[in-house]
Amino acid sequence: MSKARVPWKAVIGGSVGNLVEWYDWFVYSSFAVYFAASFFPEGDSTAQLLNTAGIFAVGFFMRPVGGWLLGRFADRKGRKAALTLTVTLMSASALLIAIAPTYATAGAFGSLVLLLARLLQGLSVGGEYAASATYLTEATPQGKRGFASSFQYVSMTAGQLVGLGLQIILQNTMSKEDLSSYGWRIPFIVGAVGAAVVFYLRRNLLETEAHDEETRHSEERGTIRQLWAHKKEAVLVIALTMGGTVAYYTYTTYLTKYLVNTAGMAKETAALVSFSALFIFMLLQPLAGALSDRIGRRPLLITFGIGSMLGTVPLMTALGSATTFGGALVLSLVALVIVTGYTSINAVVKAELFPTQVRALGVALPYAIANALFGGTAEYVALWFKKADIESGFYWYVSALAAISLVVYLTMRETRDAALTRSEQGESAPVSV
Repeated sequence: MSKARVPWKAVIGGSVGNLVEWYDWFVYSSFAVYFAASFFPEGDSTAQLLNTAGIFAVGFFMRPVGGWLLGRFADRKGRKAALTLTVTLMSASALLIAIAPTYATAGAFGSLVLLLARLLQGLSVGGEYAASATYLTEATPQGKRGFASSFQYVSMTAGQLVGLGLQIILQNTMSKEDLSSYGWRIPFIVGAVGAAVVFYLRRNLLETEAHDEETRHSEERGTIRQLWAHKKEAVLVIALTMGGTVAYYTYTTYLTKYLVNTAGMAKETAALVSFSALFIFMLLQPLAGALSDRIGRRPLLITFGIGSMLGTVPLMTALGSATTFGGALVLSLVALVIVTGYTSINAVVKAELFPTQVRALGVALPYAIANALFGGTAEYVALWFKKADIESGFYWYVSALAAISLVVYLTMRETRDAALTRSEQGESAPVSV
C-alpha cells in the first residue's frame, strides 16, 4: 500500500460499526422526550427528563470500567477483536431497551431494565471509542492520520443523524400519543438489528500492522502498570477532554431538549434544527482533520478552546431565546464549527500520545473518566441549573471547563509527527512519543 494512500476499507469498516454504536448510544437521548413518562411516575416534564438524564449519566460512569476492560482486551487480543465485542454488547443493550416494560405495567422494574441497558451501553462505548480511535489511527499512514481519524466523529455524528432522521420520520407518520406509547421503541429495534449486521462486517476487518508488530516484541500489553509509566499522558488526556466533551454533548445530545424545554420550540422544529446543524457539522470533520495534518493538532485545539471559553455564554443565551428555525440553526452551526476544532482530531491526538502496547488502554481509561465526570453529566447539570432557576450557571460551567482545557492545549506538545510503529522508527528503536 502506498504511504500516500488512505486505507478506505479500514476507515469505512471501522466507521460503519462506530456509526451503529453511537446511533444506539445517542438515540436514548434524542427519544427521551417521548419515553420519559413511560418509566417514571407522573410529574412535571423537567423532573421526568432529569430522571432519564440521570440514567443517561449512569451509563457514562460505566465507561471507565469498559475503558479498562476493553482497552486492555484491545491491547492484548487486538483492535479487531475489541471492535467486534463492543458492537455485540451494544446490540444486546438496544434490544433490552426495546422490550423494557413501562412503569404502568411493571412499576420500577421497567426503569431497572432501562438502567441495566444503559450500564451495558456504557461498558461497550467505554471500549468502542478507544478501539475505534486506535484502529483508525494505526491503520493509516503518517501524514493522513488526522484526516482518517476524523471519520470517527463523522460516524458518531452520522449515527446521531440516523437517529434524529428516524425521529423526524416517526413524528410525521405517527400521532404524538402513539409515539409516546410504543413508537419510541422502533429506533431501539433498528439499532439492535443494525448492530447484528455490523458484527458480521467487523469480523472481516484486518488487524493493524502496529498491533501485529507489537505482539512479536512485547509479552506484557494493556496493563495498568504500563499505563502508570505514562501517567503524564493519561492526565493530559483527561485535561484536554473535559472542555471538549462537555461542549460536544451540550450542542448535540442536549440541544434538542434545550430548544424544547427552554426556548419553547416545538419538538418537531427542534429535531429538524439539530438534524440540519449536525449534518453540516459532520461534513466539516474530514476538512478539519486534513487541515491538522498540514498545520498540526494544537492550532485547532487552541481555536476550539478560545471559541468555547468566550462563545458559550452568548451562544447559549441566544439559543434559549430562539423562536425560528433559521435563527436556531445559525446559532447551532456557529457553536458546532467551534466544537469541530476539538472533535475532528481529539481521537488521533490521544492515540499519538501512547506507545502501541498500551495505546488502547491509554486512550480508553482516561478518556472514559473525563466523559463520566463531564460529558455524561452535561445534560443532568444543565437540567439541574434550570430546575434551580439559574440556568445561565450552566453556560458559565461549560466556559470554565473550556478555559481549563485551553491551558492544556497551549502547553502540550505537538503530536502530528509521532511515530506509532517500530518500522516507522527503525526496528531497534523503542516505540514512544
